[in-house]
Amino acid sequence: MSHSKFIILALTALLTATPVDAARKVKVKTPPDPYKTLKEKIDRYFVSFKPDEQRIRATFHLKTLVVNDTTRTIEVCANNNLGEQLFTSSMAEAIYQGVHKLLPDSCQDYQLTIKTNGWDLRQLVPNRLRDIKDKNRTWGHTDYHGRPWVRNVSLPYQITEGLQDRHLSIWASHGRYFNVKDSVWKWQRPPLFGTREDLFTPTIVTPYLIPMLQNAGAVVFTPRERDWQRNEYIVDNDTPETGYSETNGLQAWHNADSTGFAFHPGTYVDSENPFNAGTARMASTADSKHKSQIVWQPAITEAGNYAVYVSYHTVEKSIDDAHYTVWHQGVPTRFSVNQQMGQKTWVYLGTFYFDQGQSTRNCVTLSNVSRHHHGVVTADAVRFGGGMGNVDRGKGISGLPRCLEGARYYAQWAGMPYEVYSTKEGQDDYGDDINVRSYMTNHLAGGSVFVPDTTGLNVPIELSLAIHSDAGYAKDGKSHIGTLTVCTTTLNDSILKSGMTRLASRDLADELLYSIPADINKKYGNWVTRELYDRNYSESRCPMVPSAILETMSHQNFADMRLGQDPHFRFDLARSIYKALLRYVCTMHHKKYVVQPLTPNRLSATLTGKGTAKISWRPVYDEYEATAKPTGYVVYTAVGNNGFDNGTYVKGGSETSLVVPVEPEQVYSFRVSAVNEGGESFPSEVVSVFDVPEAQKTILVVNGFDRLASPTVVDNSFSQGFDLEEDAGVTYGRTAGWLGYQTGWEKSKIGSERRDGLGYTNDSLMGQFIAGNDFDYIRTHTLAIATARKYRVVSCSSQAIDNDDVIPEKFEMLDVILGLQRQDGYSTVPCRIMSPILREHIYMMTKKGGSLLVSGAYLGTDMQDPIDRKYLEDILKLKYGGRDLDSLQRDSINGLGIAFTFYRHLNEHHYAAHHPEILEPVYPAFSAMKYADDFSACVAYDGTDYKAVTMGFPLECIKDESKRNSIMRGLLQFLLKSQ
Repeated sequence: MSHSKFIILALTALLTATPVDAARKVKVKTPPDPYKTLKEKIDRYFVSFKPDEQRIRATFHLKTLVVNDTTRTIEVCANNNLGEQLFTSSMAEAIYQGVHKLLPDSCQDYQLTIKTNGWDLRQLVPNRLRDIKDKNRTWGHTDYHGRPWVRNVSLPYQITEGLQDRHLSIWASHGRYFNVKDSVWKWQRPPLFGTREDLFTPTIVTPYLIPMLQNAGAVVFTPRERDWQRNEYIVDNDTPETGYSETNGLQAWHNADSTGFAFHPGTYVDSENPFNAGTARMASTADSKHKSQIVWQPAITEAGNYAVYVSYHTVEKSIDDAHYTVWHQGVPTRFSVNQQMGQKTWVYLGTFYFDQGQSTRNCVTLSNVSRHHHGVVTADAVRFGGGMGNVDRGKGISGLPRCLEGARYYAQWAGMPYEVYSTKEGQDDYGDDINVRSYMTNHLAGGSVFVPDTTGLNVPIELSLAIHSDAGYAKDGKSHIGTLTVCTTTLNDSILKSGMTRLASRDLADELLYSIPADINKKYGNWVTRELYDRNYSESRCPMVPSAILETMSHQNFADMRLGQDPHFRFDLARSIYKALLRYVCTMHHKKYVVQPLTPNRLSATLTGKGTAKISWRPVYDEYEATAKPTGYVVYTAVGNNGFDNGTYVKGGSETSLVVPVEPEQVYSFRVSAVNEGGESFPSEVVSVFDVPEAQKTILVVNGFDRLASPTVVDNSFSQGFDLEEDAGVTYGRTAGWLGYQTGWEKSKIGSERRDGLGYTNDSLMGQFIAGNDFDYIRTHTLAIATARKYRVVSCSSQAIDNDDVIPEKFEMLDVILGLQRQDGYSTVPCRIMSPILREHIYMMTKKGGSLLVSGAYLGTDMQDPIDRKYLEDILKLKYGGRDLDSLQRDSINGLGIAFTFYRHLNEHHYAAHHPEILEPVYPAFSAMKYADDFSACVAYDGTDYKAVTMGFPLECIKDESKRNSIMRGLLQFLLKSQ
């Protein structure tokens, strides 16, 4: 080996040799965890812990364990899922005891703390379950003591233990929005079971929840348009030709110093604020002898119900009692508006029926009369009706009524600052729409006692609630998904703007999640209580007041929607939400509460023969609410075609009648509500009277149409869903909840959101309002009978007959309204077309020689049993010939020498008799009317013993009022000519 090679090998050996120290280095083991076994035990305890009456889908686990021997403390932190339970004191203590038992003997006297999501379990016990309330999660001495934003001063009663003068922000989820990326208007949720979440949740909030809260005395703000009305009329001082006029007294109207609302035709671009485009008016206050007045008189092109919104400015001497009067069909309803808050936006007064045309019978007035001698009244535009969306996001408008759009666009129309409704700088309307609901609430509430040290409009909103439905489905196609709530407690040091702990929001979510399933289970059974999420969601994170999100049910799950599409269930669900909010708000202020009563029933209106009418009713008691007992009633009266007045208060819960004077040859109509210290019920159906003193005959009109129902329910081995073509159901008044007809029926495709997925729905009804049951058809019939000027008219509900409150045989003629009444087999409240008692009274009428007029769309459909068919043949002298299946679906009928049309197709003006019946005469009866395809629409019996007319469609569905009246007169001449 050469010398050089030796050197190279030596160097290589030196470089690759292992150091002696490294060779001797021993690998150090991680010291054993002395609490490993304890951690495993505690984790197993959490994993095995299951709530008794709550479905928590996630598993509980131990997150961290810290044992401090110096301070002799132990802190156990579970994962956040542990906090998704509804905690009680006993549950929290049981968990503490369970974990404590697992501690080694050496730690038994250590101070143990168990936390989830940063909160001690004991802190998660809500105030509703605490004997001693946690003052840090109530308002304590913080309260608003001024006048409310809006007050109806025409109410004939006072609310003392409800939500009087409380201001709440409530909204239904989502709505149509503009997708900036795709440059197209879209819905936010999938089309399922005839609807979408965007449309479904408003059917709970708009016709039920908001009115219940208002009936309890609350002022309710909602960041989506609430009016299901496509028409809109704006009357403004900048365009006096719209119907604006002023009169000046001692103090004249003059322009305010700042900009006001002004309307321009066409569409509005992003960031355009209509409340900065015009002027406003103002005047100093005066007494009633020297008042100045403004009148906003719209030119209504289509009669109907319209929401009324006013606007004004807040100035240095603004008053808190601005006197507005809404004149609706000649009836005045007066409001006091606090102009010290809520300026330059739309302020909702109420919803009223207005006639077509332009007159002082249908207008809004404002005077400068005030209790403040040195105050200032301001005035700007007044808006009638929800209207159509008019915000163009670069590719046109949505083409839908504003109430179907997201809150982002209503906020712009309502004058909100750009930063309130466009937090995403115009690049993400979806995100904007989610955020604006909270930010609009904050902007209104800013500066109030509940949101101090913040600039805003000073409206004392103290709570916000978002109403949603959730996704998810039960694989068995039968089970319910149930109810879930969301709050956010860990933001901004867990403190709200007022300084209150965010646990107040958890208490709200807890109250809702506890109360709603409990109420539903009492009446419907098997409803699921899901999780209480404490998550970073916008609608629970952003509001500066206690807030929560309520996921009512799953719109993807048929079993949930089978109930959710039923109007009775919607009422019960909304009532449960209202009651939860009532309890929560009153607890937050340490106040007693009373639940508003239910609607009276067994209505009747009879003539006494002394120039008076007697209206009678019976209370309906809520078996689940001890406080919901009426202490009085309000009887509302309408004369002729005028609107209903503001009511007459009847004191005493046991007093169930009222005698009122009536003028001859005037139709008087009545409806009744129940009241107590907590508020007012929904109004009853309408009953009417018509007095002709010299008349020899009296007609009893009976309303047998009280049905509310979902569309036809399909639920068999292969299919599930709602068949609107078979029967579209009956909603409580008008609805905006339908998207189209279901096309996906296969149960095997459950969970799929594709076109063939279970529940998939087309959009053939998109943007349409559908009329439902208005409960005022006795009035329609009475007005028609009154045109004959020959007969007295009295009326009642079918329930009054079933309870012998009214005896039909005392009268010469019985007019039975059956409408869309039917025993459908799927509704939560059965609606038999005629009760056995009513049938017996009809039979007795024939025995005494009385006359019968019966009209409805399901008489033959429902009466299919042999005994029923025999009844139809023997008493009404007809046979059921099936539905009129005119291939052209024509809506014309000929009879009594008149050709007329009826409401056969779904529409927004009147409920539709979608499937009228063919009624074939049994000799010697004859067919008196014919459908367009020549099938019999009406059977008449001209017997020597009695006379009867039975129609296969509802008489009130005749479209033309003059023809309807003419037909009624012809029927009366036939039925009563020989008596």
